[in-house]
Amino acid sequence: MAAARVLQAVGRRSRRVFDIFVAEIPWTVSSKELKEYFSQFGSVRRCQLPFDRNTGFHKRYCWIKFSTPEEVQNVLQKDSHILEGSKLALKHQIHRRHSQRRNQSE
Repeated sequence: MAAARVLQAVGRRSRRVFDIFVAEIPWTVSSKELKEYFSQFGSVRRCQLPFDRNTGFHKRYCWIKFSTPEEVQNVLQKDSHILEGSKLALKHQIHRRHSQRRNQSE
Protein backbone atom coordinates (compact mmCIF):
# COMPACT_ATOMS: atom_id res chain seq x y z
CA MET A 1 0.00 0.00 0.00
CA ALA A 2 2.75 2.45 0.90
CA ALA A 3 4.50 1.82 -2.43
CA ALA A 4 1.30 2.61 -4.34
CA ARG A 5 0.94 5.91 -2.49
CA VAL A 6 4.56 6.81 -3.29
CA LEU A 7 3.99 6.09 -6.99
CA GLN A 8 0.84 8.23 -7.01
CA ALA A 9 2.69 11.09 -5.32
CA VAL A 10 5.54 10.87 -7.83
CA GLY A 11 3.03 10.94 -10.70
CA ARG A 12 1.33 14.06 -9.32
CA ARG A 13 4.67 15.73 -8.73
CA SER A 14 5.95 14.97 -12.25
CA ARG A 15 2.92 16.68 -13.83
CA ARG A 16 3.75 19.88 -11.97
CA VAL A 17 7.31 20.15 -13.28
CA PHE A 18 6.44 20.77 -16.92
CA ASP A 19 7.24 24.19 -18.35
CA ILE A 20 4.76 24.58 -21.20
CA PHE A 21 1.25 23.33 -21.90
CA VAL A 22 0.56 22.93 -25.63
CA ALA A 23 -2.98 22.62 -27.02
CA GLU A 24 -4.62 22.39 -30.45
CA ILE A 25 -2.14 19.74 -31.62
CA PRO A 26 -3.18 18.14 -34.94
CA TRP A 27 -4.17 14.46 -34.70
CA THR A 28 -1.37 13.50 -37.07
CA VAL A 29 1.44 14.90 -34.91
CA SER A 30 3.32 12.46 -32.65
CA SER A 31 5.33 13.10 -29.49
CA LYS A 32 8.51 12.49 -31.51
CA GLU A 33 7.53 15.26 -33.94
CA LEU A 34 6.70 17.58 -31.03
CA LYS A 35 10.11 16.94 -29.46
CA GLU A 36 11.81 17.59 -32.78
CA TYR A 37 9.91 20.84 -33.30
CA PHE A 38 10.51 22.22 -29.81
CA SER A 39 14.17 21.13 -29.76
CA GLN A 40 14.95 24.11 -32.03
CA PHE A 41 14.42 26.28 -28.93
CA GLY A 42 16.51 24.17 -26.56
CA SER A 43 16.93 20.77 -25.01
CA VAL A 44 13.55 19.04 -24.55
CA ARG A 45 13.82 16.86 -21.47
CA ARG A 46 10.33 15.39 -21.70
CA CYS A 47 7.16 15.50 -23.79
CA GLN A 48 4.01 14.03 -22.31
CA LEU A 49 1.27 13.50 -24.90
CA PRO A 50 -1.71 11.73 -23.25
CA PHE A 51 -3.88 9.29 -25.17
CA ASP A 52 -7.58 8.50 -24.84
CA ARG A 53 -7.97 4.83 -23.94
CA ASN A 54 -11.34 4.55 -25.68
CA THR A 55 -10.40 6.07 -29.05
CA GLY A 56 -6.67 5.34 -29.17
CA PHE A 57 -6.00 8.91 -30.37
CA HIS A 58 -4.03 11.48 -28.41
CA LYS A 59 -6.03 14.18 -26.64
CA ARG A 60 -4.60 17.03 -28.78
CA TYR A 61 -2.60 18.55 -25.92
CA CYS A 62 0.71 17.89 -24.22
CA TRP A 63 3.21 19.15 -21.68
CA ILE A 64 6.81 19.99 -22.54
CA LYS A 65 9.75 20.13 -20.10
CA PHE A 66 12.93 22.03 -21.04
CA SER A 67 16.37 21.93 -19.42
CA THR A 68 16.62 25.64 -18.57
CA PRO A 69 14.31 28.64 -18.06
CA GLU A 70 16.08 30.41 -20.93
CA GLU A 71 14.90 27.72 -23.33
CA VAL A 72 11.33 28.22 -22.14
CA GLN A 73 11.66 31.94 -22.82
CA ASN A 74 12.96 31.16 -26.33
CA VAL A 75 9.73 29.26 -27.05
CA LEU A 76 7.47 31.92 -25.56
CA GLN A 77 9.15 34.75 -27.48
CA LYS A 78 8.10 33.34 -30.84
CA ASP A 79 4.76 34.82 -31.97
CA SER A 80 3.16 31.66 -33.30
CA HIS A 81 3.96 27.98 -33.51
CA ILE A 82 2.54 26.10 -36.48
CA LEU A 83 2.68 22.34 -37.04
CA GLU A 84 1.13 20.72 -40.10
CA GLY A 85 -0.83 23.89 -40.87
CA SER A 86 -2.35 24.24 -37.39
CA LYS A 87 -1.48 26.99 -34.94
CA LEU A 88 -0.55 25.59 -31.54
CA ALA A 89 -1.82 27.24 -28.36
CA LEU A 90 0.93 27.54 -25.73
CA LYS A 91 0.64 28.39 -22.07
CA HIS A 92 3.50 28.84 -19.63
CA GLN A 93 3.08 26.56 -16.62
CA ILE A 94 3.62 28.25 -13.26
CA HIS A 95 5.45 26.05 -10.78
CA ARG A 96 3.75 26.14 -7.41
CA ARG A 97 3.80 23.85 -4.45
CA HIS A 98 0.77 21.67 -3.82
CA SER A 99 0.08 23.47 -0.51
CA GLN A 100 0.06 26.86 -2.25
CA ARG A 101 -2.59 25.71 -4.73
CA ARG A 102 -4.75 24.29 -1.96
CA ASN A 103 -4.59 27.57 0.01
CA GLN A 104 -5.53 29.65 -3.03
CA SER A 105 -8.59 27.52 -3.81
CA GLU A 106 -10.03 27.79 -0.28
